[in-house]
Amino acid sequence: MELEIRSEQTENYCLMSLSGEVDVYTAPALKQKLIEQIESGCGTILVDLDSVGFIDSSGLGVLVGGLRRAKERSGSIRLVCTRESILKIFRITGLDKVFPIFESIDEARDF
Repeated sequence: MELEIRSEQTENYCLMSLSGEVDVYTAPALKQKLIEQIESGCGTILVDLDSVGFIDSSGLGVLVGGLRRAKERSGSIRLVCTRESILKIFRITGLDKVFPIFESIDEARDF
């Protein structure tokens, strides 16, 4: 399955909406898009995972790498996810303690 990445930028945050699967084949595209957002000066990146059906360790690695890069520039990455199957992966790996995870874009934006 493919990964679709839609992004929009406001003056306060960048929103990346992902749809599909984040795996070893699609993770490089996500990494490139995250780097572009961070390098363009976006301090707060919201990553909407509600339309992601699957994420593997390479996808998680890209998100962790993006978070590290964002923090180096005093930025942040906030995740939006209500899908139990995806949330379970974050809980099992302990990444739910690393990333702030919200139930809606509005909630993440206003944090």
